[in-house]
Amino acid sequence: MQKVKFIDLGLIDYKQGWDYQEKLFAEVVATKINNRTLPDNDQITTDNYLLFCEHPHVYTLGNTGDKEHLLISENQLKEKNATYYKINRGGDITYHGPGQIVGYPILDLDNFFTDIHKYLRFLEEMVIRTLKEFNIESERSKGETGVWLDADNPLKARKICAMGVRASRWVTMHGFALNVNTDLAYFGNIIPCGIVDKAVTSLDKELGRKVDEEEVKQKLKKHFMELFECELY
Repeated sequence: MQKVKFIDLGLIDYKQGWDYQEKLFAEVVATKINNRTLPDNDQITTDNYLLFCEHPHVYTLGNTGDKEHLLISENQLKEKNATYYKINRGGDITYHGPGQIVGYPILDLDNFFTDIHKYLRFLEEMVIRTLKEFNIESERSKGETGVWLDADNPLKARKICAMGVRASRWVTMHGFALNVNTDLAYFGNIIPCGIVDKAVTSLDKELGRKVDEEEVKQKLKKHFMELFECELY
């Protein structure tokens, strides 16, 4: 059974969290490259990480995204105490902010399975199983990553969890953002994930009450361990 180090970074500036991801990611990749020069018996086992955190208000644009999907100016960003970053994950624009659980798995998929599509489906399934424990039925939307409610109903479809990842040499970074007690008004300043015809939602909005974020984290961790057949430590 693989071991994955769990770190809860708490509330952390987006750039600071991104830099920390990059540091861990680079260390894992460097270990893999170095192992190529060593006999099998001398190779070093690569580390795996699962980071949880929360960010102050920030908009991030993936490397396939369109800057026009940010609908406010730099001055308006300042007025809303928000920042903006163009980053190196897949996907379009999304929002991170207080009340949202952001997860960054930094995994060497050679330790698990070398299939990015399966990896994304596992992350989605982790969230789907977690929401089910709150009696919320969620699902995937055909052709789109993330987790949705009423995905097949154009009048009711709404996204509760966004995803965007990067992988190199089968090492992952970036991840998912689950809206728990999130101020959804901030999504009004963007075209989330470039999707114009579907809304966003959050766990507290669906349940009509504030949700214990620690409880959600524990459920996410449980389902992560089940799906990836690993131990968090």
